[in-house]
Amino acid sequence: MTPIDFYFDPISPYAYLAFERLPQALEGCSYVVNYKPVLFAGMLKHWGQKGPAEIAPKRDWTMRQVTWLAHRQGTPLQLPAQHPFNPLALLRLVIASAPAGAWPNRRAVELVFRHVWIGGADANEPARLQALQAALQLQQDPAADAVKQALRSTTDEAIARGVFGVPTIAVDQRLFWGVDALEMVAACLKGDPWFEPAHWAEVATPTPGVVRG
Repeated sequence: MTPIDFYFDPISPYAYLAFERLPQALEGCSYVVNYKPVLFAGMLKHWGQKGPAEIAPKRDWTMRQVTWLAHRQGTPLQLPAQHPFNPLALLRLVIASAPAGAWPNRRAVELVFRHVWIGGADANEPARLQALQAALQLQQDPAADAVKQALRSTTDEAIARGVFGVPTIAVDQRLFWGVDALEMVAACLKGDPWFEPAHWAEVATPTPGVVRG
């Protein structure tokens, strides 16, 4: 089985939609997933970007589009009461759902995503966070330094690999960004020659004609 890394932050509705669609999109492929929580805001800061929800008209479009995509793929989705929100508590909970040094399993990631994107409630409401913590059956203390460091380390790892957004799926050295890249991931896993290293590198090498300051 081919190992793939799924970088995600529960703040992203696109990451939620990709997570839900992943088994169907990769049906027939031989793979195993490492679910890797990262802080999307840390990536935005590193690459000098704003998040979609920080640009008012882009936020409006994003929420309309993800609601449509969810409708089209048959995935339940209700916008949370507040967005954007601080996802740190959720990221630390999902990391703490696994033993130290292990990645969270699919059930834990599913619980966290659905906590945010089903029901339309406040993702950081204390009683809801407490209920989520109980459901996750934590293996670590989410407030422990080791959990906080794990999040920093995985975010740094993702940035070092060139990850700039979520969801990103890594297959060997190839990075696939966005819910609409799932078909590319499937083709790569099935051995499509388009993904041979030389061609993969070649199609990404046009010379920039303009560079903005």
